[in-house]
Amino acid sequence: MKKLVMGLLSAALVGAGAPHAQAQKAPAKTQTTAKPVIHSKGAAKQAPPAGGQPRDFALPAKEDFTLDNGLRARLVPFGQVPKVTLLVAIQAGNVHEAANEASVADLLGKLLQEGTASTSATQLAERVARMGGALNISVGADQTTLLASCLSEYAPELATLLADVVLHPALPASEVARLKTDLKRQMALARAQPGVQARMKFNTAIYGDHPYGRGLPTDAQIDALTLEQVQNFYKTQYGAQRTSVYAAGRFDAPALRQAITAAWASFQQGPAPKIEVAKPLTKGDLLTQDRPNAPQSTIVVGLPVVDPSHPDYIRMRVMNSLLGGSFGSRITRNIREDKGYTYSPYSSLTTHYRAGTWSETADVTTAETGNSLKEIMNEVERLQKEAPSTEELKGIQNFEGGMFVLRNSTPAGIIGQLNALDLHGLPETYLTEQVKNINAVTPQQVSDIARKYIRPEAMTIVVVGDKKVVEPQLKKFQAERKKPL
Repeated sequence: MKKLVMGLLSAALVGAGAPHAQAQKAPAKTQTTAKPVIHSKGAAKQAPPAGGQPRDFALPAKEDFTLDNGLRARLVPFGQVPKVTLLVAIQAGNVHEAANEASVADLLGKLLQEGTASTSATQLAERVARMGGALNISVGADQTTLLASCLSEYAPELATLLADVVLHPALPASEVARLKTDLKRQMALARAQPGVQARMKFNTAIYGDHPYGRGLPTDAQIDALTLEQVQNFYKTQYGAQRTSVYAAGRFDAPALRQAITAAWASFQQGPAPKIEVAKPLTKGDLLTQDRPNAPQSTIVVGLPVVDPSHPDYIRMRVMNSLLGGSFGSRITRNIREDKGYTYSPYSSLTTHYRAGTWSETADVTTAETGNSLKEIMNEVERLQKEAPSTEELKGIQNFEGGMFVLRNSTPAGIIGQLNALDLHGLPETYLTEQVKNINAVTPQQVSDIARKYIRPEAMTIVVVGDKKVVEPQLKKFQAERKKPL
């Protein structure tokens, strides 16, 4: 839930998840020498050289091993900086909560930071700090993760400490009330944001009764949680079979392997990995939520699409970046640069295990709510009818390929990618051949993917804004649509 809330808050406040870096322009034709560019004032400026050929991401050599209890570990020597990043990923998140225990995974995550049977919360923080690092525990929809870093010489000690946090949590009853109060404040802050309101309404419409469609917990639901429920969630959802330990950076491999093996060997085997696959709904509903006198309307427009395990997913990513997922995208140019309806629109692909959605999000001027929706749909239909030019697509491919390699240029980035592979059950070639696959997408395939998946008549539309001003615009928008929504 922490990952979800922080992501939603970022989306509401600064448009998180949108790759706001400017997409690169298509490279100029190759020249043997760079020719000067003459500007109007007569000054000559040297033209930049042509860009190089894109290269595939090279996954560093790594060591994989599995303990007798089922825990998996992946060690990736990387870089020259004498630091190590460790990630413990446990497949136990909000998706595993029962309907009557919403956010129990979050409360457990907070309690894990309150120390172990032999180490207090203060001592835990001090030990990690003395290693030159930090520890963050985060609860998401599908996983709970412990991310930590330290100087290289402390890698075995940090691995042992992380095991102690997970295997021997103190779960102090004395801290439950305080942590529940913190959780309620966090949820109250999230609920106050129109971006979160719109996203929650969208998720509920798409995922229905599945945990992915569950709204943020109320104060009453959080108050009703008990320490016994937290303890039971730990016993029934945590275990070695659902846990992976990743390390990347500079480290003594034999020493770290030995430390992980010794520290995690006693972890209960626990349940086998399991995530209830969602069956997203395609309804084409238009939903509103009143926000009286709001100067802006927050809109979310989208529908279910494929997840990373599907052969169309890479083409979907390229299409998304061109349509609305990059700063140089078509929707952004239309409703931000040309029309001035919004400041930071973006489209995104949100994925879970075997489920995913495409959505366009924007905070638009209230008086232009209907026009904004119209222009978004116009751009979708334009892409469906006419393939982009080779030059436009090449700029998007340069952007996507470059950002992919850049995101994986750090130990944390590599670990994140390996964890994603494991969660979605993907082969390593998904990473090592991704740049090649991105650049293999053709203009016609981009248009075909838009036509196949991004269907305006099937989209769920959510608008959070001043209802008295917005409703007449929405009625006009619906009336002008060629296909019923």
